[in-house]
Amino acid sequence: MTVMAERPTMSGTEYQSFEELLAALDELVVPDGYRAEIMRGSIVVSPWSKGYYLRAMRLVCAQLEVHLPESHVIERGPFLYVFPGDECAYGPDIHVAHERVFETESNHLDGEGLSFVAELTSPATRNNDLTEKVEVYGRAGVLVYLLLDMQEEQATVLWTPSTKGYESRITRPFGEKLPIPAPFDCLLDTSGFRAP
Repeated sequence: MTVMAERPTMSGTEYQSFEELLAALDELVVPDGYRAEIMRGSIVVSPWSKGYYLRAMRLVCAQLEVHLPESHVIERGPFLYVFPGDECAYGPDIHVAHERVFETESNHLDGEGLSFVAELTSPATRNNDLTEKVEVYGRAGVLVYLLLDMQEEQATVLWTPSTKGYESRITRPFGEKLPIPAPFDCLLDTSGFRAP
């Protein structure tokens, strides 16, 4: 289930700016088992990942950790990266950024500080992961976007960010090794990503 609120209203107030939308997101009470992001100027609420997604996330993190650029950290989970030019705020499943990105008291982190993002699709988020996020991450200059299509059981790596998204991509079925380009320069073993 995905719930979208177009320019949500609260007590009769319509939010006109991205900053007001971020403030509304901060105050939003999300039901257990759901998370909220901002996509194209709308608050989108979608369910959390399935249990077996953790295995894939842990495998990605373990393999990339030794290939991180200096002073970069890899994390899973609940951090909100903002992209004001696109009126978007995402909480990627896996993210890599320079440690200075986290030196803030704000819970709205700079999306342009990301060097790597991985998203694991679900039926509720798949379309946005395959389309909108490709464009937004590319325009923000995120060097590498890893898309784990859990429904099709395939991994796609995108790199060479541009104003239209990404110029380069490779797709491999789960079970094969996928080359992850610079600055990581490694092979990602996708064995163990399939559903139980």
